[in-house]
Amino acid sequence: MNWSSGKDAALAYLTIRQQGIYEVTHLLTTLSAEHERVFMHGIREKLLDMQAERMKLPLIKVKLPASPDDTIYRQAMLQTMGDLQKQGVTAAAYGDIFLEDLKAYREHQLAEVGMTAIFPLWKRDTAELVRNIEQSGIEAIIVCVNEKYLGKEFLGKKINADFLSSLPANVDPCGENGEFHTFVYNAPFFSSLLPIVTGEIVHRTYSPSGEDDKMWDTGFYFLDVDLK
Repeated sequence: MNWSSGKDAALAYLTIRQQGIYEVTHLLTTLSAEHERVFMHGIREKLLDMQAERMKLPLIKVKLPASPDDTIYRQAMLQTMGDLQKQGVTAAAYGDIFLEDLKAYREHQLAEVGMTAIFPLWKRDTAELVRNIEQSGIEAIIVCVNEKYLGKEFLGKKINADFLSSLPANVDPCGENGEFHTFVYNAPFFSSLLPIVTGEIVHRTYSPSGEDDKMWDTGFYFLDVDLK
């Protein structure tokens, strides 16, 4: 299970368990080696570790440079997935919902090592998914926003019906276009709740590295999260 630490990965994992077709054997997360935090979510590595402990699953960490290019990312992921395939893992699950290019990229990458990509949330209505998240007992807060879409006042908001009603019309309810990212601190598959406290807000600006990266020519607000 490709585990981002956020709500979509959590709901995808819960869906897999409910369907009973696949058994999740590992969690896999990419982190910034420099900052020791989950990419784009900005979550501390120790909180990621505690999520995995509460799920009773081994966690594989792929640590990359702060701004890895596609070649570095591909090489690292192919190596990691190849090693898992040799151990008998046949598929990798993702929380993607409707980004066709990303789905095709993942499928092609996995095919190179003889694995299948599965997408438990694919093409489901994102507003309905937010309601499912709340109803299922998954508890998550917003920890990162793209300032092109949302203000920093959305940081720390819990993913629920109230949040859904407060979103601007141009923002996908699940943030599938990168409008925001979340952190899960409680779930029905956690052995216990993660007691967290929120801290400072940090603003970071990213510049595009090429013509195809214009979406990254923006700033992001990150909310620091730690244990109580």
